Amino acid sequence: MQFDLESVRSRFPALSISDNGVRRIYLDNPAGTQVPAGVADAMSDCLLNANANLGGYFASSADAGRIVDSARVAMADFLNAPSPDEIVFGQNMTTITLHMSRSIGRLLSPGDEIVLSRMDHDANVWPWVLLARDLDLNVKWLPFNRDTFEFDLDVLDTLLTDKTRLLCVGGASNLTGTINDIAAICAKASDAGAMTYIDAVQSAPHVATDVQQIGCDFLVCSAYKFFGPHQGILWGRRELLERLPPYKVRPAPEQIPDCFETGTQSHEDFAGVAAAIDYFAWIGDTMAQDYMDRWSQFSGRRQVLHAAMDCLLDYETSLAERLIDGLSQLDGFTVQGITAADAMARRVPTVAFTHDAVASAAIARSLAEQNIFAWSGHNYAIEVAKTLGIYETGGAVRIGPVHYNSRAEIDKVLAALAAIIRT
Repeated sequence: MQFDLESVRSRFPALSISDNGVRRIYLDNPAGTQVPAGVADAMSDCLLNANANLGGYFASSADAGRIVDSARVAMADFLNAPSPDEIVFGQNMTTITLHMSRSIGRLLSPGDEIVLSRMDHDANVWPWVLLARDLDLNVKWLPFNRDTFEFDLDVLDTLLTDKTRLLCVGGASNLTGTINDIAAICAKASDAGAMTYIDAVQSAPHVATDVQQIGCDFLVCSAYKFFGPHQGILWGRRELLERLPPYKVRPAPEQIPDCFETGTQSHEDFAGVAAAIDYFAWIGDTMAQDYMDRWSQFSGRRQVLHAAMDCLLDYETSLAERLIDGLSQLDGFTVQGITAADAMARRVPTVAFTHDAVASAAIARSLAEQNIFAWSGHNYAIEVAKTLGIYETGGAVRIGPVHYNSRAEIDKVLAALAAIIRT
């Protein structure tokens, strides 16, 4: 079966909302996606029927425990993690990273080196800068090429030394959209004896993720970027999780992954995460049969999920190509990211652009007046915006189609942009 946009859109109630008779167009997806009805239903059911803490002898507590277990299994399938015990939940990726940095820091000593990236969201930059400040660590920076919007991994070879203990890099840029070769990066770091911490917040919603193939030590993502609730998720390699000293209160469990989950978790969000993974499985079962052979090493839900991601990325790439091609035909616009037709496989559909005469904030505001939702600014990608020379000038407009968007919506935003620059 081919990708069925109508069936997809019918599962997202928010897509039918209108304001003053004008239908909303959600192109703000890199900051957070809408959810299918099944996610909201699962969260509501948890709150109404399993609203209890864990570990009790009574029914609602047992039901809550099953919800938590199912969410761990779902995310293990989504990431191809060896075990659900390696899945840690938290409020969001930033909070998890700040929390985990304290534990990782216990493995480091003054003078050790951390390699950070100029392409990352600040959530995978500043927690480590703060850690370096507190522990007297040395920070090195992996730059990206302003012309290609990609890393030169030969530069990484010059940064890695026998003092490198940690390398932190993103799976995909939340501003330029570049997909990084994190498997190659992790292999280089591993050869140097360094741990790797991968921010997959922007890659996981679009690119099939296999932590075992990537070879990383930690990988973090956020469910609200892939049609789930506001919830952060970390996968960590078991032997490292078991070595890390958890920062927790005394009555909290000692075993992984619970020891890293501070306080009572949002069990309704766990339910929503599991439902979001079920949604991807529905895509795989109904629309991604032609992609199954790519993942023949997997079986069951893992194969279905990874096939679904490939199916969705193909459609999303067609939307990005349409958007980039349309921008290239409008005067004054510069796409801050990969644009070559033969390089689309090296980017997610997140497209950032600037105009040489109209401020990014003014463009985003004008789009919002037409009920077209988009962001402007640095989008927390401070190092990226500074490298591109747009930090001080207001950043870029960021439009991020996902698979529930249509070609007609891309055409409408292009028409709106043409009208904005005329006026």
